[in-house]
Amino acid sequence: MQSQVWWVRITVSTRDFHSRNRSSILLPTTAKTTRNAIRDLRNTTDKAAAQENAPKVYAMIDKLAKIGVIHKNKASNLKSGLAVYINKLA
Repeated sequence: MQSQVWWVRITVSTRDFHSRNRSSILLPTTAKTTRNAIRDLRNTTDKAAAQENAPKVYAMIDKLAKIGVIHKNKASNLKSGLAVYINKLA
């Protein structure tokens, strides 16, 4: 009886966690949209346009890290690489 109560409690809390925090992971376009945004930002040759779009792309990367699609260090490395690229633009 105790194990049944325990499993019900764990299942409910896990389901609630996933529905709150990982709901967008179910959308297969979330990671793909972020990859496309990164690609578009790296293909930009206009520094002003790149600086304007960078915060949006950074937020997308942070969201992927938050929901666990990519690791936090991977997100940091991506953002750092984009910042280096934007700073090199003339």
